[in-house]
Formats: sequence, structure tokens, C-alpha cells
Amino acid sequence: MTAPGLVLVEGWLAARGWEPFEFQHEVWRAIAQGRSGMLHATTGSGKTYAVWLGILGELLWKYPPAARGAQALRAVWLTPMRALASDTTRALAEPLRDLAPEWTIGQRTGDTPSAERARQDRRFPSVLVTTPESLSLMLTRENAREELRSVEYVVVDEWHELIGSKRGVQTQLALARLWRFNPRLVAWGLSATLGNLQQAMEVLCSPGIAVNAPSPALVRGRIDKSLVIDTLIPPDPGKYSWAGHLGARMQQPVVDEIANSGTTLVFTNVRSQAEIWYQLLLEARPEWAGQIALHHGSMDKATREWVEQGLKQGSLRAVVATSSLDLGVDFLPVERVLQIGSAKGVARMMQRAGRSGHAPGRASRLTLVPTNTMEIVEAAAARRAAQEGRIEQRCSPDKPLDVLVQHLVTIALGGGFRAGDLLGEVRTAWAYRDLTREEFDWALAFCERGGESLTAYPDYHRIAVDGAGVYRVPDRAIARRHRLGIGTIVSDAAMQVKYMSGASIGTIEEGFIARLRQGDCFFFAGKLLEFIRVRDMAAYVKKATRNKGTVPTWQGSKMALSTEMGDAVLEMMQRAAEGDFFEPELEAARPMLETQARLSRIPTPQSMLVEAFRSREGFHLYVYPFSGRHVHLGLASLLAWRLARDRPNTFSMSVNDYGFELVSADEFDLAPIIARQVFSTANLLADVLASLNSTELAQRRFREIARVAGLVFSGYPGQPKSAKQLQASSGLFFEVFRKYDQGNLLLTQAQKEVLSQELEISRLRATLARLLRKTLQFVQLRHPSPMSLPLMVERFREQLTTEQLSSRLDRILRDMERDAQV
Repeated sequence: MTAPGLVLVEGWLAARGWEPFEFQHEVWRAIAQGRSGMLHATTGSGKTYAVWLGILGELLWKYPPAARGAQALRAVWLTPMRALASDTTRALAEPLRDLAPEWTIGQRTGDTPSAERARQDRRFPSVLVTTPESLSLMLTRENAREELRSVEYVVVDEWHELIGSKRGVQTQLALARLWRFNPRLVAWGLSATLGNLQQAMEVLCSPGIAVNAPSPALVRGRIDKSLVIDTLIPPDPGKYSWAGHLGARMQQPVVDEIANSGTTLVFTNVRSQAEIWYQLLLEARPEWAGQIALHHGSMDKATREWVEQGLKQGSLRAVVATSSLDLGVDFLPVERVLQIGSAKGVARMMQRAGRSGHAPGRASRLTLVPTNTMEIVEAAAARRAAQEGRIEQRCSPDKPLDVLVQHLVTIALGGGFRAGDLLGEVRTAWAYRDLTREEFDWALAFCERGGESLTAYPDYHRIAVDGAGVYRVPDRAIARRHRLGIGTIVSDAAMQVKYMSGASIGTIEEGFIARLRQGDCFFFAGKLLEFIRVRDMAAYVKKATRNKGTVPTWQGSKMALSTEMGDAVLEMMQRAAEGDFFEPELEAARPMLETQARLSRIPTPQSMLVEAFRSREGFHLYVYPFSGRHVHLGLASLLAWRLARDRPNTFSMSVNDYGFELVSADEFDLAPIIARQVFSTANLLADVLASLNSTELAQRRFREIARVAGLVFSGYPGQPKSAKQLQASSGLFFEVFRKYDQGNLLLTQAQKEVLSQELEISRLRATLARLLRKTLQFVQLRHPSPMSLPLMVERFREQLTTEQLSSRLDRILRDMERDAQV
């Protein structure tokens, strides 16, 4: 940092009794040299001030008090969540108010009131906290170049949350635009949990590298901060367990932990589980009403803000939350975190752990609460992986054309563009570094006339070239629809949930409401509600007087086990196979693991366990790759197809994070399995596509692509389209393109996204290659093993009621115990 700025900033810190860490000095030096970069540091270690004070110090030096009157937008701080914007704004405003009171700070998100937006439209603040979507909206302004060329610094907070998604690509394109406006722009990314730091920095800084900016700096903030990860071990987990088996049994231990702790965050992986655990806590301790709260993204904004304020003030004993509280909001009173079930990834677990002890020098503590016996083993594996720093990598999507199509219309609105200039600019974004001229020209033609099949429809002629060779948006209605549709967050249509008085409670997916009849009761936002009617895309309810109700289910797949976590679990299983039960979690899981070893084998990193079993249902095959449910779905479909290719057969299947089951009424040949022919990577892509209903999967993926690309309009404010309307519209486009525009690159993208995101084809290929290197252990079971039973239960749950499932499991367990005694 330049000397005058350094003196002011260090004086401000000293006045508060704070002394900067060495990594903060390192960031300040890099910023003073005009370098962009990436700061990776532990949650709660001071990342925000490391970058912000470096930027502020430089601005203070460049613009002495006499030069600060002519206000211009100098710094943009991007946050992935609107909930973080207010917290971030308060943190940035404190030194700004003391050191440069002439400058202003504001925030611009979807929650910003229209009056504040209008004020900003007349004159931007000096510093703006915003989201990727709102920044893209700013780029649609006719005078975007004149208004934004003054931006000298951009900070992307929680970069690990953005980099792997289309929102990250949207951020890359916006940064490429800002770098084009100001080649001396400096951009910094902040992260606490990333495994591929060098690449993540290059993705962020790619446009700067392209304009010959100084080389970016990678700073690792190492401070002495204790991270405690332990496990709430259930009493007597037993020899057999399945998904959720121990959940209710953990109710009292969790209540006891909360009662004996300070403010506690209780994380679940899905919203329905959060609703259930909130009710479990209240059921056990009714006197905690008003002292505990619920927080997830579907709840009303005012309620969420009340909960967040209660956490900050320390007035709440506990909050049950989902990923809505994962990211960097500062809740200093939070002493510990409980994670219900497995976090499924090392990065997510460490991110959540960092919500406690959120200040330099304070320990972060996370307690894992297993809901089945394998999750007890997983807990020990997660702790070991975290201690060894085995954090998952996150990679940028590769040239998604739906985002490019949206961006072309955005830039055409924001002053227009010439094709050659914009192609060069777009290629500076990492995601489009390999974009061909043909692909760019196709996207351009698609925006200009809707491709080969939509030429006759003026609504899809979104841009036009003028006499000077500049592309612009010629129609005001198209411009308005585009601005309303900017963004890459695509979710199923949601309905407002309101009391009959009109007070809002939150939003629930339309599909859940469609299944309700008048008088049905359900839990939502921690309340038991009775459904009355639907009117004007709102579900009207009243407080229920009954004691029972269903829990809403939200769309979206379950979190899958990461590669790093899968490897760590297998290493723990290896220790158990060798008789090493030193870890307390392994000792607790010992009855299950020893039963698995007695009836079958324990999977290890060097072995591939395959089990076969015959029952009244037919012939069962079990394989345990430990690669996560998404990969296992693809593997199960692939093996079923290959086994039936030469000898037709019909298979049922079930998957979990550890393995998969194939069941057939007819006997099938085990020789290709034992010889490992079915695990070959030869012709993998063709076989995977043939094994699945790839057209249906691609059509489902195309729904999102169509909305991002602007083909499907979600509706005007107060007049949203229903999920059925949106699905019908995207389905119609899909069929039209398939029949009349087979070269449409959005169709190709849908196919690629199915393979890369839903089936994780690269992980699937790597899993097959790894399985081929392992020693195959084949076991013919007399009874289901502890590892095969959970896969049976997954399948039973789709076929049986809760009572029937319980009866079936009781019979299976009785038979096994009786046989074990013979």
C-alpha cells in the first residue's frame, strides 16, 4: 500500500486495538502494485478487511480530500447472496465513514427499494455492494460505458460459491466488460474453501491477464485458528442401519447439546429436514418456543432478517438452517455448529464449521450428528480429510451458450457492440477462452433472428445491426422482457404462502401446493398451517388446530458424496478391515462393520466389493464404488444395459452414496461382472446414452437453458407464469428444434449438461478406470449384508407405505438373527 494510505489504514486499525496479520499486509502490497489476485483464508480470519482496507488505502492516496467531491463509482463488491449484502455494506461502511466521509456506499440487489434504485440511477455511490445479476442489469444501461469506466476495483466475495456455476460465468463476462472499460481494473476473489486455488484465481483474473495487467497474486492467509470437529455418537447404533434410521433417536442428544451450549446453529442439508428438526426440538422442549428459530430460503424475507438479527444479538438459543446461512454473514455469538447427517463434502463441512467462532483467535467447533451407521464412519473420515486439507476442487463450466446468448442481448442494450470487438472481449473470459468464431456467429444469429426455426417470429429478433455495424436492441418490449429475465438462477415456479389476512409467510414450489386439498395441513416456516385455497398464484392458509401435518418437499436432488469424501471413507473402512477401531466413531460402528466382515467383506481402497443375493423378489447384485449417488445412478444404468444387451432382461435399481443395487426377476449371467467386462470404459459415452432415456433428461435440462437464453419468459411482476406454462413452452421449443433445427447448439448444450452435471461423466469414467485397477472381491450372500440392506430400503420406500416398510424390515432382521444363531 502506498505510504499515506497505509498510515491512515493502520491508524484506523490501531485505534480499535487491532493489529494486521501478515497475510493482510501481503494483500495490501499486491493491491498497491496494481495486481489482481485471490485471497484464500480461514472463515472469520479477516478476509474482508484484508482486501477492503488495501483498496481504501489506495483510493485515499489517489484521491486526497480536495479531489473527493466529484463522486464516481470506484469500487464494486460482488456477493453471491442478497442476505450477505447488508452485512457486507455495514462492514465496509465503518472505515469508509471514518477515513473518507465524503464518499458514499450503497447496495443494489433484488431487495433494494425502488426509491433507492432511482437515487442510484441519478448518481451511483462511491462503493456499491451488489450481486452478479444486478451488475449484469447495470450493463444493460444505455450509458453503461460512461457510468462504469470509473470502476477501479472489483471484489468477488465467496468466489468458491460462484466459480462452478453459470452465475460464475455471468460474473466472468461482467468482469471482461469492466476490464474492457478500464484496462487498469484490479479484481480480487475471496474464498475459504477451495482445492484448486491457482486455477480459481486464473478463472477470475483471466480478462486482466488478456489485457496485460500485472500478474495476479495468490495469497494464503494462514493464522492460528483452532477447528474442532467431533461426533455426537448415538447410543447402540446396532448391526444394521439405513438412511434416517438413527435420526429420531438423536433427538434427545441434540436437545441436550443445545441446552448445554451457547448459541448454536443446527444445519441440515435440505429444507424439509430443517422443518422436521425444528418440530423435533419444539416437541422435546416446548418452553423453547421463541428461543429457537428456523431459517431457509423459502421463508419470508422479514422472518429471515428477524432470525439473523436474533443470531447477531445472541438472543436465540438455536437456529435450524439450511445452506441459507452457509456463507459469510458474521454471527459472533454462535459458539458451535451441529450438522445433522453428513455434509457430503469437506469444503461444505468446513464452511459450516466457520459459522462458529467467527472472529480471529476464536475456535470453530462443528459436531456431526449421524443419522445412520455409515454416517458415523463418514464423520471420522470427514475429520481426517479436513485435518489433511483435502478440499474439493470447483471448476468453471465450459462455454455455456445460453449465458452467452443472454450476454449478447445485455451488451446490445448497454450501448451496443460490434461483433468482432465483442468476440475478442468474450474470449478473455475463462469459460469462453476456446469459443470458436462459428459458435459465436451461431449465438449472434440466434439473437438476431431466432435461428433457423424461429425466423418468422419477431419476438425472437432480439438484436439488429445498424448502418454503422453496431448491434442494438430495436424493440422496447423486448428490452423490458430481457431486463426482467436477466440471471442464471432457474428454479421451479414458486407460490406465495399467505394468511387469509394477506400477510406473507414465504414461498413453496407450485408442485407441492398442487397436491393439497382444502383442509390439508402441513408444516412450513415452523408453523402448522391448514390449506384453504389458491388464488392469483398465492396459496392462502390459516393456522391449523390439529397436531399433525405433512412436511413440504422441495425439488432438487440430494447432495452427493464428493470424491475426496468417498476416498476418505474407504480409508477408514480399510482401518476397520485391519481390526483398527481406535477412532471413537469406528468403535461405535464396530458391530455393523464386524457383521459386514462376517457376512461379506469390508470395502477398501484396494478392493472392489461385489455382492450377489437371491430372494423371493429375484436376483440381486450390489456394487460399492463409493463415488456418490449421481455417479452410481449412471453406473447402475450402464451395467443394467450392458448385462441385458446380449440377453434381454429387466432390472430395477436403487442407489446411495456408497453403492448401487440391480434386481431382476430373471437370473442373469454373473460372468461378465466377475471378469469385469461390464466395467470397461470402451464406448462409454455411447453406452451411457443408450442406457438412459437421454432425450427425456436433455429435455428437462433444456427447460433451464431456454429460460437463461431468453426463449421462455417467466412473466411480468405480479403476473408470473405457472410451472406448467413454462414447461410447455420449453418443451415446444425443444421439439421444434429437434425436428427443424437439429444444428441448434442449445440442444447440444443440453446433452452436454446432462452428461457433465447430472451423470458426472468424467467422474463416472474415472470411477470405472479405478474399479478396473482394484482387486474384485465377489461374495454370494445368504442374507442381506449391512451395506446391502440400505439399498434395499431405498427401493422399498418407493413401493411401500411406512407401515409396510417397517413390517418388511422387521421380518428381514428376524430371519437374519435367527439364522445367525443356528
